[in-house]
Amino acid sequence: MYPSDPVQAVLRWLDEVVIGLNFCPFARKPFLAEAVRVVEVEAAEMDKIVEAVRVELDYLTDHEPVETSILVLSRALDNFFDYNDFIHVMEDWLWQQGFEGIYQIASFHPDYCFADAQTQDVGNLTNRAPFPLLHILREDRLEHMLDRYPNADEIPGNNMRTLERLSLEQLRNLFPYLIARGQ
Repeated sequence: MYPSDPVQAVLRWLDEVVIGLNFCPFARKPFLAEAVRVVEVEAAEMDKIVEAVRVELDYLTDHEPVETSILVLSRALDNFFDYNDFIHVMEDWLWQQGFEGIYQIASFHPDYCFADAQTQDVGNLTNRAPFPLLHILREDRLEHMLDRYPNADEIPGNNMRTLERLSLEQLRNLFPYLIARGQ
């Protein structure tokens, strides 16, 4: 059974899916070093979520050993299209606040769907998480890792091939929260 606690559910997803399937080859080291911060945001109002992002950016600025933060939106933006619109708002907000080039936000959602994909395309699973997430990355560290990783542009294709090799039972075991959502 998947953990009902949002933070524990995301930690399990990180361990079993993101790291376990090697979707992000950069995730294992900071995860094992406990340099990944996962924080639940229980607010449903957009202004309070923006404030939670501001607080987390301040935290990251003051705590250099923390590689990345993941904000778990446990009570907001359940609709993927609303979430996707909010991601664009947050990207603009980062720029307006002077954080462009310092931090960026990666997006993960239980109903994630790439622009040119069908809802049920297996490739969407690479960005499907138990809850809507705002994954705050330190841009300089990300660039450093990408520079040192050979063929980084092949990561999405490798992830697709990994998913295509999994049986339906394996997919159900790795993504039980999607079955609960009727997917």
